[in-house]
Amino acid sequence: MAAAPVAREAARVLLFDSGGRILLLQGHDPAQPGRHWWFTPGGGLDAGESHRAAAARELAEETGFALPLEALQGPVWERSALFNFLDTPFIQHEEFFVARLETGVKPGLIAWTDAEVDTLDESRWFDRGELDDVAIEIFPVRLRELLGTVTPWDGRLRHLGQEHA
Repeated sequence: MAAAPVAREAARVLLFDSGGRILLLQGHDPAQPGRHWWFTPGGGLDAGESHRAAAARELAEETGFALPLEALQGPVWERSALFNFLDTPFIQHEEFFVARLETGVKPGLIAWTDAEVDTLDESRWFDRGELDDVAIEIFPVRLRELLGTVTPWDGRLRHLGQEHA
């Protein structure tokens, strides 16, 4: 019998540089050899933490960009993500926030967990044209088409529904 999915709350960040490029992380799951994907920085909420606070914390830990909470716009999107990671099924409710870096802002220290050290491959800035040429999976699945809803953001929260990864 399959294990019941672990339910958790998470927050993610759509981080843009001054040139309008978005920062994505590339990861892999050692339990799924050969599978790699790009995704937005973010992760699970700690006990008592708000989605906005988790988004800022995860962004700093995963990318080194420490931004104040008020620098995060949104939430702009929300979704339920169904996925398996490290042989564990998850159902994760996610809220997405938007942040923009000013020219010249440099990242600080990155504080990856042991699991992130084992599963994150790289980070990279992408412009919209480059995203169209990416051959591996990108999450959220509709990222390419949805970027127009946050550049600029119209103040509306969009419900993306449920996505399987």
